[in-house]
Amino acid sequence: MTASVEPTFTVGIEEEYLLVDPESRDLVVEPPTGLMSALEDALGERVTPEFLQSQVEIGTSKCDSVREAAAELRELRGKVAEVAEAHDLALLAASTHPKADWDRQKHTDKERYNMLARDIQAPARRLVICGMHVHVGLDDDNLRIDLMGQAAYFTPHLLALSTSSPFWRGRNSGLKSYRMAVFDELPRTGLPAQFDSWGEYQRHLQVLVDAGLIEDGSKLWWDVRPSSRFPTLELRAPDICTRIDDGLAVAAIYLCLLRMLWRLKRTNQRWRRYSNMLIGENRWRAMRYGMDEGLVDFGKGAVVAYPDLLEEILELTREDALALDCLDLCEASRGVIERGTSADRQIQIYDAALEEGLERGPALDRVVDWLMTETVAGLDSEHT
Repeated sequence: MTASVEPTFTVGIEEEYLLVDPESRDLVVEPPTGLMSALEDALGERVTPEFLQSQVEIGTSKCDSVREAAAELRELRGKVAEVAEAHDLALLAASTHPKADWDRQKHTDKERYNMLARDIQAPARRLVICGMHVHVGLDDDNLRIDLMGQAAYFTPHLLALSTSSPFWRGRNSGLKSYRMAVFDELPRTGLPAQFDSWGEYQRHLQVLVDAGLIEDGSKLWWDVRPSSRFPTLELRAPDICTRIDDGLAVAAIYLCLLRMLWRLKRTNQRWRRYSNMLIGENRWRAMRYGMDEGLVDFGKGAVVAYPDLLEEILELTREDALALDCLDLCEASRGVIERGTSADRQIQIYDAALEEGLERGPALDRVVDWLMTETVAGLDSEHT
């Protein structure tokens, strides 16, 4: 495939959820035995167990557009919530549970997860975290590698828009995405290495495979990576968004960024390559501050307010959003600026409860109550 032939730009979205007891608000350590089979009966292969028994993962089918993926994602999240409720459980679309203890959790008894637990040890046991992954179809191997290196620049911007994990073990972590801090304890995480071709990427990957360290590329847990199962470029940086519309905005912007980068390539241009050291600073700022303190515009050499950066991205990708029929989904991201991310809202609710005189535990329960309600809000309509 040549750069002049437009890729398919198919879309698939994966979300991971936490299962809670709506009475105690605690994370469920061992869900009812019939829950997973009921989910599989309802959703087939689109639902799978996650590493911990207190988690469940869904994935849309391969969709021709982000709008089609959006409709399917609403269906999936709604059905999982419905089945969970039938088993006296509730769903949280949040990247951490506000008060759960990681050392009480049990991992799912599957060979892949058993191997992960044995290999990684304590960092794996701490993985009481959930994310959202967005797959975009790029059939050309070299194009996937080329766009991966350029798209990495924007992963902090997408993380900042999605943050939903400010609390850890009953404390305000001070980070808007504590999930990333937990995940970074694992090997082969963070920003992707830079490669000049698919062949170079494969040679590096094969070194690890031949040495018996990993089985395949699925053990490369970068913020954006070539999928090992599909001809897609998979975004893995974002927290899962509690409001489904916010997550769809992130997915749509990512799709449009890839099309914008492909357009540049078609005219022998590209996004400037920056070192992981520099992009890593923005990654940290997104983890720590979310949208509050801005990110560095490396072209300008200065920190720029996040709302201004988002407007620049929306303008850069407007042509692509129109071509892919998702301008409204992208522009819904302005609503996140206005009301804050899930992390922002969780902190506001917690602080307000403390100001009312509540103790830390009941204040955190209010956060969980909000998360349970917000997770299933707006699933029946196209926009909320």
